[in-house]
Amino acid sequence: MFYKQSLSRKLFNVTNVIVLTLITLLGILPFIHLLSVSLSSNVAASAGEVSLWPVGFTLDAYHFLSKKAEFIRSFVISLERVVLGTAINMLLVFLTAYPLSKTNEQFRFRTVYVWFFALTMFFGGGLIPSYIVVKETGLMNSIWALVLPGALNVWNAVMMLNFFRGIPREMEEAATIDGASHLSVLWRIYLPISLPSIATIGLFTVVGHWNSWFDGILYMNSPEKYPLQTYLSTLVTAINVKSITIENMSALQNLSERTLRTAQIFLGALPIMVVYPFLQKYFVKGITVGSVKE
Repeated sequence: MFYKQSLSRKLFNVTNVIVLTLITLLGILPFIHLLSVSLSSNVAASAGEVSLWPVGFTLDAYHFLSKKAEFIRSFVISLERVVLGTAINMLLVFLTAYPLSKTNEQFRFRTVYVWFFALTMFFGGGLIPSYIVVKETGLMNSIWALVLPGALNVWNAVMMLNFFRGIPREMEEAATIDGASHLSVLWRIYLPISLPSIATIGLFTVVGHWNSWFDGILYMNSPEKYPLQTYLSTLVTAINVKSITIENMSALQNLSERTLRTAQIFLGALPIMVVYPFLQKYFVKGITVGSVKE
């Protein structure tokens, strides 16, 4: 059946579509511009003639970056950091959120532990103490300096804690009666039911590790150890011309600093843009609905 919409409802729908379209374009157009500049010729990019479509189409920038050792090395370091850091972060979030989601009768001094973790969200040791701790523990200039200082994100643990507390206790009690341990309950019941929350927190963690750049400058003594975003931040001021060899000079005749920068920035953002659509479905879908009937 079709219902006749009022004039105010039609105006709302039109306004809603226009506003959401403008917001979408504000997020998409900068990336399209980056891609267009990276695919344009040296003359067009330097003259500012590129808007949303490449001018003097060329793949020289990406061909040059495929042979650029610094970019490839930093890209691999960032991938290593994301995989290792996300695995450690998610493991600690699960192991922290599960016991804190219990009641005080099930877990003694739960409130004390909750306040202990919550205080770290409002008070920090500061930059200098953090640097001293990393240095004195021998983590400087290693991948662990990028992963371990922020191994547990308390905000993510609180989000997971609240999700765990929404899971019906009858499911855990039934598993306990069947002889399941706490690890079995966590692995076989809590985690499968919590896929939407896991996907959300996992995406936040991946994006956080991928976009982090300051700790690379702080803890890495050599540019050869820089993750991708730290390496890209050094390109804001200048391209490292010392890394350009005689063999690569022919590839630079149709390139400029702007095309190289935009190509590297676009490639740096591309992995997150590829991963996001696959996790988006979990943001709007919950699988706990109907799991228990009383």
